[in-house]
Amino acid sequence: QVQLVESGGGLVQAGASLRLSCAASGRTFSTYAMTWFRQAPGKEREFVAGVSRSGLTTHYADSVKGRFTISRDNAKNTVYLQMNILKPEDTAVYYCAASRIVATVLVNPNNTNYWGQGTQVTVSS
Repeated sequence: QVQLVESGGGLVQAGASLRLSCAASGRTFSTYAMTWFRQAPGKEREFVAGVSRSGLTTHYADSVKGRFTISRDNAKNTVYLQMNILKPEDTAVYYCAASRIVATVLVNPNNTNYWGQGTQVTVSS
């Protein structure tokens, strides 16, 4: 069993930056591919950014490419999402997800083994 706890969300103005963190319990963190998804009101949960178990491979949604950076620290059991140049359309609940199923990067939410509880990010115009 893995527990994921997100933090770092908040209310910011457009153009600002935020850094989300997701801390995982247990000693098997490095065996999970980690991903950030988000869900805006009335919309389906969507992929934002994912990182492989080693941290060497990353993948981003086109909508955040060049603005967001995902990283992980396996020694600290933590995955991060650095979000720069935030836009109002980035407003959503951001979820941390872990998968042992995928070969490299988790993109499909159906392949998630564990979810965090989510953290709200609100970007005002």
